[in-house]
Amino acid sequence: MRLHTMAAAIGLTLALAGCVSTGGLQPSGTLTEASSLKSQRSLDRVPVSPAAWPQQDWWTALGDTQLDALIAEALHDNPSLAAADARAQQAQAAAGVADAERGPTVNAGASIAGARLPGALTGNDSHFAWAKYGYASFNWGLDLWGGKRAAWEAALGEARAAEIDRQAARIELSTNVARAYTQLGYAYAQQDVAKDELDRATSVRDLTRQRVNAGIDSQLQLKQNETEVANADGQMAVAARAIDAARSSLSVLLGKGPDRGLDITRPQVLKPSELAVPGNLSLDLIGHRPDLVAARWRVEAASKDIKVAKSEFLPNVSIGAMAGLLGMGGGNLFSMKNRFFEAGPSLSLPIFDGGRLRANLSAKDATYDLAVAQYNQILVGATNEVADTYNALQSMQTQIEAQQRALAAANDAWKLAEQRYKSGVGNYLEALIVRQQLLVAQRHMAQLQSQQVDLSVQLIQALGGGFRPQSEPAQVAANTASPTDRSL
Repeated sequence: MRLHTMAAAIGLTLALAGCVSTGGLQPSGTLTEASSLKSQRSLDRVPVSPAAWPQQDWWTALGDTQLDALIAEALHDNPSLAAADARAQQAQAAAGVADAERGPTVNAGASIAGARLPGALTGNDSHFAWAKYGYASFNWGLDLWGGKRAAWEAALGEARAAEIDRQAARIELSTNVARAYTQLGYAYAQQDVAKDELDRATSVRDLTRQRVNAGIDSQLQLKQNETEVANADGQMAVAARAIDAARSSLSVLLGKGPDRGLDITRPQVLKPSELAVPGNLSLDLIGHRPDLVAARWRVEAASKDIKVAKSEFLPNVSIGAMAGLLGMGGGNLFSMKNRFFEAGPSLSLPIFDGGRLRANLSAKDATYDLAVAQYNQILVGATNEVADTYNALQSMQTQIEAQQRALAAANDAWKLAEQRYKSGVGNYLEALIVRQQLLVAQRHMAQLQSQQVDLSVQLIQALGGGFRPQSEPAQVAANTASPTDRSL
C-alpha cells in the first residue's frame, strides 16, 4: 500500500510540474566552426611546418642569456601572477563545494538550558527545570535529474578555465618582458646613432664657424648648423629617456623597485624567430591558444548551468532522518523514555514562484549565448591576428632587405667622400654632410630590426606562447553540445 501511495504522489507532482514550465526558453548561441575560417590564401607565401608552434621556453631562441634570467625572475616575482593563482584557487574551491553538495550531510548537536516552565504547560505549579537535548541528523537530496552533478561540472569547467587563465598570465608576462627588453635594445641603438649625429653636427658647426671667420661662409649657414647641434642634443635626451622608460617597464614586470632596472645591462642583438605557419591554422589554434581553450571551457560550464536551472523546475526528493534524546529536570538523559526519532522521504515541487525560475533560466541562456559569442570572437580574432602578424613580418623582411641596400649605398657614399677629402679633391665639410645620410639609414635600420623582433614575439604570443593544455580540445568540443540538444 505504501508503494502505491508513493507512486501516486510522484505521479501527482509530475502532473503539477506543468504549473512552472520551461516552454519557450532556450539559448540561441552557435559555436563557430574553426574549419570555416579560411586562411590559406592569406598565408600562401608562408612555408608550412608542423614545428611552427612555439616551444614553452621560446625566449631562449632569441639568443640573450640576460633575457632568459629576466623572464625567469618575472615568472617568480611578479605580483599579478599571485592574483591569477588566487583566482584559480577560488575556482577550485568552488568546484569542491559543488561536489560536496552532491552527497549526504550528517550533523550532531547537544544543548542544556535552564528554564522556569509555566504551570499551564506542566499541569503543576510553576518551577525551574533543566532541559537537556542531544540529536543526530541525516539528510540527502537525491539528484534525480542530474542538477547537482551539472552544477559540479559547471564549477569544474570554471576551475579549468581559471587554471588556463593562470597559464595565460604567465605567457603574457613572458612576452611583455621580451618586448620591453627589445625596446631597451632599440633605445640603446637610438642612443648610439644620436651620439654619432651629435659628434657629426658639432664637427660641421666648428668647421662652419672657421669658414665664417675666414669670410667663406655666412652667419646663416652657421645658425643652421647650430640648429642641427641643438636637435642632436634633443635626440640624445630622447634616447636616454627611452632607456629609462624601458628599464622602468622591466622593473614593473619583474615585480621590483626602479633600482632593479638600473642593473640591467645593454641587450645583445636579438634573433627573430623563423617564419613558418602550422598546417591547419584555425583548427589547431583551438588547442594552442590558452584564451581559446579557456573560452571553450566557459561555454561548457554555461551549458551545465542551464541544466541546473532546468532541474529546478522538476520535483525534488530528499531523504532525511533524525534521532535524539530530550529530557527535563535532573533525570538521566539517556533513559529510554527520553529518546525520539523520525525518518522518511520528502517531496517538493515549484507550483508558483512569481516567474523566478523562468527568469533564472533565461539568465543562464543569456550567459551561454554570451560565452559562445566571446568564444567565437576570440577564435575569429586569433586566426586573423596570426595571419596579420605573419604578413607584417613578411613586409618587415622586405623593408629590411631594401634598407640594407640603402644602408650599403650610404656607407659606400661616406667612404667615397672620405677618400675624396683625403685625396684633396673635396673638403671635410662635404664628407660630414654625406655622413648624415649614413646615420639616417642606420637609425632606420635599427628601428626596422627592433620592429622585426617585436613582431616575432607577437607572433609567438598569437600562436599560443608555447601553451600545452592538459585536456585535449577535441574532448572539450565533444562535451560542448548545444544545451537545447540535451535532456535532463
